[in-house]
Amino acid sequence: MSKIRSYKDLNVYQIAMNAAMRIFDLTKKFPHEEKYSLVDQIRRSSRSVCTNIAEAWRKRRYKAAFISRLNDSESEAEETRVWLEFCLKCKYLNESIVNELDDMYDNIIAKVVCMIKKPENWIIG
Repeated sequence: MSKIRSYKDLNVYQIAMNAAMRIFDLTKKFPHEEKYSLVDQIRRSSRSVCTNIAEAWRKRRYKAAFISRLNDSESEAEETRVWLEFCLKCKYLNESIVNELDDMYDNIIAKVVCMIKKPENWIIG
């Protein structure tokens, strides 16, 4: 296992970035009328998972701030899962794609929760 020098080295960040980019690509084909609603919302929440992990990384000198940002990331991941459910119900994405992404977000949430439960493994200073 290599040393983690940046949030970009975190497996959870890499999975979140891959999921966000997959959502970005998939939503390019959504109906125009969804551009400022569903597309905007799911892209925003999926990207926010990544940004909150990055912010947590920079705030790891302060346990409460670190945990707070990770909680935000977990919440955004769950929000993304709800938007994915809308994508399925509106028939913009098929069930196998939604299940694949839902599994990715389940994994992301599990990893973030593990970081929240053991912040001492991440806190510096």
